[in-house]
Amino acid sequence: MSGRPPISGVVTTFNNASTLDACLASLAFCDERVVLDSGSTDATVEIARRHGARIATKPFAGYGPQKQHAIDLATHDWILLLDADEHLTDAGREAIELELRNARADGYRLPRQEWLFWRWAHPHARGNWQLRLFRKSRGRMNTVPVHAAPVVDGDRRDLDAPFRHYGEPRLADRVDKVNRYSSGLVVHKRQGGVRGIGMRILLQPTLAFLKLYIGKRYFLDGWAGFFAARTHAFYTFLKYAKLLEAQRSSDEPTLRS
Repeated sequence: MSGRPPISGVVTTFNNASTLDACLASLAFCDERVVLDSGSTDATVEIARRHGARIATKPFAGYGPQKQHAIDLATHDWILLLDADEHLTDAGREAIELELRNARADGYRLPRQEWLFWRWAHPHARGNWQLRLFRKSRGRMNTVPVHAAPVVDGDRRDLDAPFRHYGEPRLADRVDKVNRYSSGLVVHKRQGGVRGIGMRILLQPTLAFLKLYIGKRYFLDGWAGFFAARTHAFYTFLKYAKLLEAQRSSDEPTLRS
């Protein structure tokens, strides 16, 4: 769109052939699309090439470092960062194009609409706001090992530019992800220090369930919303339970033969 600065659409990939086409198609308005692949064995790279994306390959270095490397490859200052299983809506594209003609901030949080097992979240459910549009010169990825996200040194705003996340289609896939992610956070949380772990184990899962089921209105999504809120509560339980387990295990005496 005339009058706005150029945008780099940035995506990291690994075996995302089932969702990458929709992702890159939604970024067609960007002035370049950068895809950093970590060794896909399916049609991911072929799909990226078909969309005219600039493709690079790098072994997976962790969520944050991998995304940061992809951002560093971008030519333009404005970055629109999506995961390969996400896509920008038409309304989101229009909002971004309009806003950047006279940008009021250095970074923007956008509302993410979730796929809940077999349906998209209800239109009146609240989106998960995430910072995905930002100036490369003012932002970079944080160091959280699993939930790495951009941080911006400058003004931030919420922009009603929706994007969609095609999450796990099966409950088993969701439980597997919950297990992997909760394990990935243990070292990070031990380094940062967490107080009151026992109370967190007892209280936080219930609060996490209520935050989604009531606060984000997942009750509007029937059983799909209930499953999503309940597995999120289970994730909250696991990340603190595994942390307590790790602490207790390190206190055990070393067994010698």
